[in-house]
Amino acid sequence: MPVDGKTTVGLVSLGCAKNLIDSEIMVGHLQSADMVMTPEPELADVLIINTCSFIDQAKKESVDAILGAIDEREEAGRRQKIVVAGCLSQRFSKELPGLMPEVDAFIGLDQITSVAPVIRELVAKDAEPLAENRVTASPSYIPDYDTPRFRLTPRHSAYIKIAEGCNHPCSFCIIPKIRGRHRSRTLDSVVREAEALVKSGVKELNLISQDTTYFGMDRWEGRRPNPRSPVDSSRGESLASLLRALDGIEGDFWVRLLYTHPAHWSDELIETIAASSKVARYVDMPLQHISDRMLVAMKRETDGAYIRDLVRRMREGIPGLALRTTFIVGFPGETGEDFAELLEFIESTRFERASVFNYSREEGTRAAKFDGHLHHMTRRKRWNGAMRLLERLAEENNRAMVGRRIKVLVDAPGQARSEGDAPEVDGTVFVPQDLPVGEFAEVTVADWRGYDLVAE
Repeated sequence: MPVDGKTTVGLVSLGCAKNLIDSEIMVGHLQSADMVMTPEPELADVLIINTCSFIDQAKKESVDAILGAIDEREEAGRRQKIVVAGCLSQRFSKELPGLMPEVDAFIGLDQITSVAPVIRELVAKDAEPLAENRVTASPSYIPDYDTPRFRLTPRHSAYIKIAEGCNHPCSFCIIPKIRGRHRSRTLDSVVREAEALVKSGVKELNLISQDTTYFGMDRWEGRRPNPRSPVDSSRGESLASLLRALDGIEGDFWVRLLYTHPAHWSDELIETIAASSKVARYVDMPLQHISDRMLVAMKRETDGAYIRDLVRRMREGIPGLALRTTFIVGFPGETGEDFAELLEFIESTRFERASVFNYSREEGTRAAKFDGHLHHMTRRKRWNGAMRLLERLAEENNRAMVGRRIKVLVDAPGQARSEGDAPEVDGTVFVPQDLPVGEFAEVTVADWRGYDLVAE
């Protein structure tokens, strides 16, 4: 209900960290518009559901959240307005208004900064839901350092979106059609945001985009670099030049690299990380597969020999590197031999952090039209087999950590993360309860439990 005559707004944020930043930007603009946020959706005049639609499971979660909110509103007899934002709205902008007429407005990725006027208009209307669609066809928005934003992460950890959109042609992925072409922020914009965050007490800067390694490269005279050619940052801004600039910021903090693409790694980037005192020895680099047949079908712009050599160069060039990756099993046409080659690669490479996805057939992607889609039981069996291997390797890696002295960032009383653990996706280091939250500490690993470590 209105608080002191002000509109109250609730928010449900689903999906990845990139979506979380969109939610933070919406909250920032709502607060700038003198609206009041409430953590209790049932008390809000307006409820925003920021959705994800990357794979089937994410779509289902988003649809369930929307329908659940509609049902709760009807059961309680409230006059609450419901706004659906994010990737689901963007992806199905033409279909959703007819499928969900109870929703009052749909906004896309370009409308996150105009959410306040949309809400004002809805609240002013004393009418039935109009299922209004505000989504633009091709998103072009990117945030800046001074974009109003209210962080929803812990005080000591923050995400920085350095670019938006994606230019890669991966045949299984719908993201380019949802979020548009790759568009980088300027190096100055990112550095100014990072400086402000560090000054406010942030100890961990997590750099994110659809492909962080492509940062700045979209502005090199409009020419897309050959994935196999070395990346020379003298031609313009790049991830390497950005990391060198961030390394110059005063303070004790980590810079963590998420969502890198193997096609754009270079010796310069490896050397930059190795020389940095601020960049965490942690890299998130989804590889998806190792079989040449699968990599070609997936349109990953790399082959198995390139990936093996890149991993070797990264580990040799960055001592102590924790390498996180993801794989897809059950892709159309994947044979038993392809899958066996993937398992052998995982076993021999022994990634410090890894996960595996069961292929999801997404409408609108090239792969959805491929021949050779595998039976769901075959896909499930391969996923189970890959997961068993990853679980065993994780346990062996953690067993080898016992006795080591490591630096951790304390997230909550008794819970921390090491340099090799990103927020939300990796393991926990259980530490003494009296270590101060939001600060770094040195601990000794005494034991392990599955994916987690126990330290003293």
